[in-house]
Amino acid sequence: MWQRVPRAEHGPVTENLMGLHMSLLEVLVLPGAIALVMARWLPPALRPRVTIAAAAVFVPSMIALSIAGIRWQLLPVLAGTVLALPFALSPLLRRHTGRPAWRARWWLALPGSVACVGLIATGPVAAWAFPVPEFPEPSGRFAVGTRVVQWTDPRRPETFTADRHDRRTVVVQLWYPAQKSPAGTQRAQYLGRTEHEARTVSDALARVVGLPGVLVDGIPRAHTRSVFNAPVADGGGRFPVVLFSPGSGGVRTQNTAWAEELASHGYLVAALDHPYDSAAVVLSDGRTVHTKTTSTGDRDKDNKLAAHWTTVRRADLSFVLTQLDRLGGGEIAGPLTGRLDTGRAAVTGHSMGGAAALQAARQDRRFDAIIDLDGYPHGPTSPALHRPALALTQAITPATDPHYLPRLTQTLKLNTATSYRLTLPGAAHLTFMDGPLYLPPVPSIVGSLGRTESPRVVAKTTLAFLDATLRDKPGDLAHVLSAYGDLSVYRPSTHR
Repeated sequence: MWQRVPRAEHGPVTENLMGLHMSLLEVLVLPGAIALVMARWLPPALRPRVTIAAAAVFVPSMIALSIAGIRWQLLPVLAGTVLALPFALSPLLRRHTGRPAWRARWWLALPGSVACVGLIATGPVAAWAFPVPEFPEPSGRFAVGTRVVQWTDPRRPETFTADRHDRRTVVVQLWYPAQKSPAGTQRAQYLGRTEHEARTVSDALARVVGLPGVLVDGIPRAHTRSVFNAPVADGGGRFPVVLFSPGSGGVRTQNTAWAEELASHGYLVAALDHPYDSAAVVLSDGRTVHTKTTSTGDRDKDNKLAAHWTTVRRADLSFVLTQLDRLGGGEIAGPLTGRLDTGRAAVTGHSMGGAAALQAARQDRRFDAIIDLDGYPHGPTSPALHRPALALTQAITPATDPHYLPRLTQTLKLNTATSYRLTLPGAAHLTFMDGPLYLPPVPSIVGSLGRTESPRVVAKTTLAFLDATLRDKPGDLAHVLSAYGDLSVYRPSTHR
């Protein structure tokens, strides 16, 4: 039975105001640069003092930034200042040598000043468009810890290599409820265990989407809200587990803001790198495995390839659930022994990872719930799902793949448990990952919800679903979800 639930009137407010996302040193450079350009237009008595004061701010700030590492966003600021510098310093130098001060006529100086100001203004605009991501503070009662593990499945050969002795290895990042760390504790690096790993992964992600790596050089500079290897929280009992598979070419950390929010509410989130599928996977021995999955451009061939890659991911997810069960039971030593409740497990994924989550739930009855974050359901549609499912989708437009919605609807209607499809107004495909935190706020790329609202909405809706399905939290789940968008509910047919 299908039911469309009207949207509640108390939905989220779109966040439109965003800061410049610049460090204090970078901000200090701007007034110094502007003052050096504008000094030419000041009265003669003020010109020397303003020039000296501006240089006293600009030069030390640039030296400090050179030591720390200048972001490309500051290069236009530097270029505009360098162009203006001779005109700002010339009167000072001539006065010092006793020669009469030279000053260009205003109609010659005005275009140059406008060009220099334009270059300088490009800096904060670029910093706003490509910021160092600032992760939202998790709203739950727990602090968040994270750790990275690497597991090899001795029973499964690696199908992406020709070595018949090679066995499938996955890298998994865990986010979990943790004890509060002392003030000043270093937060976890984003995209990797070290800055070097983060830069390796960032460069690989840029190559996958065809961007110069320098454009996203702010990403490896970011730190998240979790702490590596923080002690596990004392309270909270045993934690339900949520497995996550990233999108095609995606990496385990691509949904860090979401994972940290779930962990702060008492969940264990395990996100996978899929070697030879993820853009880059840095193994424990230092080797980097790059993606080998590429599209052909032929729809039929690509569908077959995607179905195969989804099958590999599905097996990865089931293997990791087994390892988590062993970890929780003490067969694998670790601080989470005795704290994991793998009897309450959800499988989730974004894009192709969502398709993998659907297939994993079909094949592995240990998964109690499924979340598909805007993923096309690649692979077979049988056997039917037998677990509650939530599919979050972007706004459906004429440009959307016409096969997507019918295929997803068919999958949800065949479920023998209640399924929910929630379409988020203003969402795009990358709304469902960390992309809005560091990519240009272009609606067609990251949606129009805003940098702070995008992760909040995705976390709120998925948390409501997980609390209802894994924790049996009372309440009207359909009413809660309908507050965020256009909700369709698919209840199992009584004739089935």
